[in-house]
Amino acid sequence: MPGPAAVLVGPPGAGKSTVGALLAERLGVTLRDTDADVERTAGKSVADIFVEDGEPRIRALEAAAVRAAVTGHDGVVSLGGGAVLDAGTRALLAGRPVVFLDVALAEAVHRVGLDTARPLLAVNPRQRWRVLMEERRPLYTEVARAVVQTADRTPDEVVQAVLDALELRTA
Repeated sequence: MPGPAAVLVGPPGAGKSTVGALLAERLGVTLRDTDADVERTAGKSVADIFVEDGEPRIRALEAAAVRAAVTGHDGVVSLGGGAVLDAGTRALLAGRPVVFLDVALAEAVHRVGLDTARPLLAVNPRQRWRVLMEERRPLYTEVARAVVQTADRTPDEVVQAVLDALELRTA
């Protein structure tokens, strides 16, 4: 099945962008970030889309971005944290080299502060993050070929764990 060498999923603060960039570099391929694709298509930030157009709009744009990336990119793909909410996206990811970058709340707070412009985390971010993870963890696990814990690991150590989990060779 043609497609990406690796697809990264996980919650805010898991390290998808950082690990994705390093993984792509190690593999000698490019990184495609579906949040960036959504922003390019909409002409505004994900946060602004949420506020101005609502969550259904962001999810529709996200599903289209994921479909394009997974079917048209052979490098590393980093998905937005909510991409797995779409049943079509989950079906599209079946059988693909998907890695769930799992992170605990304390580590996520350390990494992103949870006070950044993340609309779904705007009110009571720690509690909202927990609720999101309760909802999304089973979906991340469902689509993942491997789960990599990111807590107490450097980005390079996470990249190595992803490479090992997917049995990938570097360039």
